[in-house]
Amino acid sequence: MFDQCRKVFCRYQTYPIENHLKEKEAYQSLDNTKLSWWFRRDMNHGPSGCDDTIDISEYDAYYLDQNASKKNEKVVYLTFDCGYENGYTEQMLDILKKEDVPACFFVTQTYIRDNVAIAKRMKEEGHQVGNHTIYHICMPDKSYEEIVQEVNGCADYMKEATGYAMDPYLRPPCGEYSARTLAITQDLGFKTIFWSMAYMDFDVNNQPGVDFVIDHFNKYHHSGAIILMHNVSSSNAGALEKVIANLKAEGYRFASLNELQ
Repeated sequence: MFDQCRKVFCRYQTYPIENHLKEKEAYQSLDNTKLSWWFRRDMNHGPSGCDDTIDISEYDAYYLDQNASKKNEKVVYLTFDCGYENGYTEQMLDILKKEDVPACFFVTQTYIRDNVAIAKRMKEEGHQVGNHTIYHICMPDKSYEEIVQEVNGCADYMKEATGYAMDPYLRPPCGEYSARTLAITQDLGFKTIFWSMAYMDFDVNNQPGVDFVIDHFNKYHHSGAIILMHNVSSSNAGALEKVIANLKAEGYRFASLNELQ
């Protein structure tokens, strides 16, 4: 009972962003080779393989809940990337509210600017709002100063525009990263969140379809999965309620990123 209460409290808690950024020179020796996140699906509901060029755990970065995976605990994490609005986010929020499921929405500053009421609703209904930079930049291509501005600027704007603090989680736009950007992100006070489940859902003119999404989840769900979905997808909007119902029927619990450690 105590553990369950802890998890509920953990879900709704907004942890502070603890900035320990060093001077620019501290990061100059770190490799800035641009990497693009990839993962390899497991057909037997095991954890996805992933790009191991860098040990991302050294930088407070995650693509999977390793603790849950090792214990085969049936827990998953829903995350949505939000670069712009396409008319489906509130429908998805309605479903999440009905099903009492938490999610993290990674938003750009421009998304917040154009959708303040939706960003407020995310927080008011118990979801997390994470950092997706101001302009959805390629982080390894940017200078130290530009990265700091893109990350801090998005977080500062969230508080200014909505009155709510941003949660201390960042998703690198397009999954592009380097050892240097991971270190800067960590020192800015953010955990980097990659993913172990995803599919081509971001092209609004070439959607996979509702049945594809439902089938994809049925095939590839796994313990500790961090799931990437895009808020602009009509397929996701149509499939979300069934996806949640199917996972619950399999015994899965939906957790907040606060449980990652």
